[in-house]
Amino acid sequence: MIGFCFGLFFFEYMNEKIFFIPIILLASLLPDIDSAYSYLGREKVFRPLQFFVRHRGFFHSFTFAIVAAVLLAMFIPVVAFPFFLGYSLHLLADSLTVEGIRPFWPWKDEVSGKIRTGGIVEYGIFASFAIISLFFLISLFY
Repeated sequence: MIGFCFGLFFFEYMNEKIFFIPIILLASLLPDIDSAYSYLGREKVFRPLQFFVRHRGFFHSFTFAIVAAVLLAMFIPVVAFPFFLGYSLHLLADSLTVEGIRPFWPWKDEVSGKIRTGGIVEYGIFASFAIISLFFLISLFY
């Protein structure tokens, strides 16, 4: 929901509007491909990957986000910004949880917060961004 909200915020400034929000949404799901319990991680295509990396490791780092965004900028420039935005917002949100992230893998420094995944605060944040998104969505038509 955070990625969707920011996507709506930046939407009017984008040239390639048709790709912008779908890429943000896909990119915001990608960090969790290392977990068999995530939306994308449940897919069989990602199962072999999960044997080699741990959850909230390499794929939950700005190291990966930056490298992927630079490669995208070189080959598919229109995708680079929405990818980086969606991916980074996922990392930012996960950095606020008790589990935290290692933002600059391979360094071992961790960043974590107090929010419990699946807790009431997380649902409150989700609801808040949903309401803000609704206002942004309405403002696009008026």
